[in-house]
Amino acid sequence: MGRIYAFLDDRLNLEPLVRAIADHPVPDHANPLKTPKALMYCFGGIAFMLILLQIVTGMFLMLYYVPSPDHAYASVTYIQDEVMFGSLVRAVHRVGASAAIVMVFLHMMRVYFTGAYKKPRELNWIAGIFLLVIVIGFGFSGYLLPWDQKAYWATTVGINLVATVPLVGDFLANVLRGGSEVGALTLVRFFVIHVMFLPALLLVFLAAHFFMIRRQGISQPL
Repeated sequence: MGRIYAFLDDRLNLEPLVRAIADHPVPDHANPLKTPKALMYCFGGIAFMLILLQIVTGMFLMLYYVPSPDHAYASVTYIQDEVMFGSLVRAVHRVGASAAIVMVFLHMMRVYFTGAYKKPRELNWIAGIFLLVIVIGFGFSGYLLPWDQKAYWATTVGINLVATVPLVGDFLANVLRGGSEVGALTLVRFFVIHVMFLPALLLVFLAAHFFMIRRQGISQPL
């Protein structure tokens, strides 16, 4: 690895970029090796690692998943029973989705109760709210993809809840369903939302979130 890095650095001058990214001092109050209470400052990093795990496992699941009413359930069953390590990858993806939502929520709670959302970090707090909504959106859109009875009726209830949003509820519900009821078009739309729309939004808001953290630094405790 050292030779590969030296080869690339000699041609692309990577050292300044690596230093700009890696050389970031961590204050003592946010360093778990120095302060046990600093573990609560790790919620965001844990959530990010879980999101990366979701991306990797999701890529492998997409190799076998077929987003159609005739084949979705059968493809999930095939992943679960026939693909080598398929059941493990699917279990990690399923449990990781819930864990990511929990860790993002805990991270937001830590930010709120330590006052880290106040000036000058208001924009970062707003970006964090969007990230929480996006992560929840991943869970909601992915729940339908196995296309079993539990997923079907849970999604039906969820879309009915969306329809109760004032003014735009009916419009949003129709967009998600792709018609008057949950069906083939709903499954395709949820799949596309899950693997294309939400990942694109996730990358944008993660980039903004990390940029603001580097510019503003880690917040001080109350």
